Amino acid sequence: MASPVTEVSFRVVSRTVEEIYKDFRARRSALVRALTVDVDKLYWLCDPEKDNLCLFGRANGTWEVAMPADNVPPQLPEPVIGINFSRDGMLRRDWLRLIAIHSDSWLLSVAFFLGASLNGNERKRLFSLINDHPTVLEALCDHRMHGRDNKSGIDSGSKSSDFGKKENDPPTHNMSLATIDEEHNDETFCGTCDGRYYSDEFWIGCDTCDRWFHGECVRITPEKAEHIMHYKCPECKSSKKSRKYNHGAPFLFL
Repeated sequence: MASPVTEVSFRVVSRTVEEIYKDFRARRSALVRALTVDVDKLYWLCDPEKDNLCLFGRANGTWEVAMPADNVPPQLPEPVIGINFSRDGMLRRDWLRLIAIHSDSWLLSVAFFLGASLNGNERKRLFSLINDHPTVLEALCDHRMHGRDNKSGIDSGSKSSDFGKKENDPPTHNMSLATIDEEHNDETFCGTCDGRYYSDEFWIGCDTCDRWFHGECVRITPEKAEHIMHYKCPECKSSKKSRKYNHGAPFLFL
């Protein structure tokens, strides 16, 4: 006699654009908090001695490090599994950056899953709303740039001439650091996320402050860099705008 087959029912709940967007914001906020404000707790929870662990952002705005769901297939797409295994095998900042990238992918997959029944115009509106928010990776990089620990010896002006660049050299805004003297590799850090230089990544140098950045951290691709005559990083652009706005005008304290 054949064994009975267990039938698992699965019902797709139709959701509006507003409901899915609210869900996305809550999960994204939780993940950003885990990687920034609560980062020490996250690091401690991701013990490599434990089984496969995932970082979940919950719809109620909380985050959790937990094992993947037992039911297959899960009711929602799942985050990348096993983030704890690589914790001690990478630099902490690189490990957090990798988790942020996977978290962004997971957030989009959940939103698309929940919005599978939306029509084309509704999906377009949903992802337009989502795109108005910085990614988790961008939020992490911004947090590191403005909350950098100066005890590490890395500050905003510590990289002006340590990259093999001489004062009279032509601008090297579109050069990958692969062209820089290899002996300086261990001294080269991104001015945005503090990530260390790797030869297979595209980097861009600011012609104003002489710092270097991951192209993706400042949203510059190699193709875009080819058309930039004089590159200014976001911080230098912001400083110039601030000075121009305040020049000759009184400061207002509201």
